[in-house]
Amino acid sequence: MYAGTLCFDLLLGDVRSLKEKRSVVRPIVAELHRRFGVSVAETGEQDLYRRAEIGLAVVSGDLGHVKDVLDRCERWMLDRPEVELLSARQRIHGDED
Repeated sequence: MYAGTLCFDLLLGDVRSLKEKRSVVRPIVAELHRRFGVSVAETGEQDLYRRAEIGLAVVSGDLGHVKDVLDRCERWMLDRPEVELLSARQRIHGDED
């Protein structure tokens, strides 16, 4: 079994309040879950309105599948015009960990 995690550090565009931040982050979280079937949540920077941290996880018996899903999620996030991807950190955990 393999578990892959991916953490995005995002800079939000023209956002001036936490309410506006929610209106940007919630659709991203929902679309990642719907499109890629991953577990996803806003995991940090909740008190800063121009920054967001989004974490996601995927579990599979196939290492190639885990890597493919994480790579597709990262490419999808890079194409989002409403956010700037500052960093993306991938980790894969296997039975040996």
